[in-house]
Formats: sequence, C-alpha cells, structure tokens
Amino acid sequence: MSDPEVQSVAGTAPEGAGLSQWQRVANSFTAPSKTFEDIRDHSRSWWLPFLLFIVVGTALWGTVTVKVGWDTVVQNGLRVAPKQAEQLDRLPAEQRTTQMKYSAIGQQIFWALAPGWVLLMNVIGAAVLLATINFGFGGKATFGKVLAVSWYAGLPGLLKLILGAVGLWVGLAPESFMPGNPAGTNPGFYLMPPDVPAALWGVYSALDIMGIWTLVLLSMGLAKVAGTKPSTGYIAVFGWWVLTVAIGVGISAAFS
Repeated sequence: MSDPEVQSVAGTAPEGAGLSQWQRVANSFTAPSKTFEDIRDHSRSWWLPFLLFIVVGTALWGTVTVKVGWDTVVQNGLRVAPKQAEQLDRLPAEQRTTQMKYSAIGQQIFWALAPGWVLLMNVIGAAVLLATINFGFGGKATFGKVLAVSWYAGLPGLLKLILGAVGLWVGLAPESFMPGNPAGTNPGFYLMPPDVPAALWGVYSALDIMGIWTLVLLSMGLAKVAGTKPSTGYIAVFGWWVLTVAIGVGISAAFS
C-alpha cells in the first residue's frame, strides 16, 4: 500500500501536528509505526482505545447474558478446573446449588468490570515493560508513553471480542463459550478439557492470532518510544510473554 493510500484511509494530520485519536486507531491496523511515532513525538492520550474496550466489552457481556447465561459460563469453566468440579460434586445437592448460584453472580460481576481489569493489567504491564526496556536495554521511555502504546497495541483484542459476540448470535453452542477465550482465533477454542489436559489447553489458548498480533505491535511501539533497536522491543515483550505463559501453565497443572 502506497503512502497516499495509507493517508487516504488514516487521514494523517498536517505536518507538525499530532494525529487525532481516531487516526491513531486506524493507523494501528494499517500503519502502526505512524501511531507509535505520534505517541513518541506528541500526546500520550489513550482515552479512545479505553472507550472502545468499554463499548465492545459491554456488548459482549450483554450477549453472554442473553445467549449463554452465567450458570452455563460457570459450568463451562469447571471443565478446565477438574479439581474444583470434583469438590463441588462432593457437596450435598442443596449446597452445590447455592455455590453454583453465587459463582454465577460472581462471574457476571467480574466480567462486567472487565474494562477496569484491562486498565489495571495495562498499568502493571506498562510499568514492567518500562523497567525492562529502560534498565535492561538502555531505553529512554516514559511511563505515559509505554501505557499509551499498550492501549493501541491491544486494539486487535477488540476484534476477538467482536467475533465472540457475533459467534453467539449466529449460533455458537453456549456449552462451547468461555469468556476468557470467546473466539476461535487459537487452538484452545477447539481443543478443550477433558479432550486435552488443562495445562496443555493453556498453551493452546496462548497461541492466539490476535494475542500475537498485539505482542508484535507492543514490541514495535515499545522500541519506538524507548529509542532502542526494534529487536530489543521484541526481546522484552516476548520474553515476558513466555514467562507468564509458563507460570500460567504451571498453575493449571498444579490445580488440575
């Protein structure tokens, strides 16, 4: 795609001026370097990606409420937590019913607050990546710029949420739906416990197209705002990703 074509889609700002929030969002998909250079050189604002996550996340939450039901969500979750399912099965019927009821309410509240959890995760992630790129690789990033990069790099995640909602409306079986893995963009969506061990399911779920897309964007943006080689961004981001996946798999293995 030529530069004029990119400009016609993204609507680049006049020379010397920063991009608008909408231009940054468009460029995150068509010309991500322009978005990250604009964060480096201009505003660190990230209100629009946050707003989009609230809107899309709320739409998915409402879809799950209508098309799946939170009792079913809890039952689906027990498939990847066999020890917890076994403990529930040992309870008297009345206690088990009560436990399932409160678990469903808890799941509904937890996922309603998902935009807040995403905000918290981005803040923590930005702090970790800031320390990694600055102290580990001699970068010159600031927290605000790394946080802004995190929000724009995470935009492919919106596509996964949208696919999850659309899938439910077009006929995805409620028994197949997991809020933390709502769309078929990774092998874990198709291979779930008890067909595969819970730990292996965690690995399959981590190999997500949208997630890896986000990691690539985050690597590019981190290097841009830190003024380092592109390779250092990839080392920092994918290094932490491998570590967190390994920890998650270890926890799943211990409790499954």
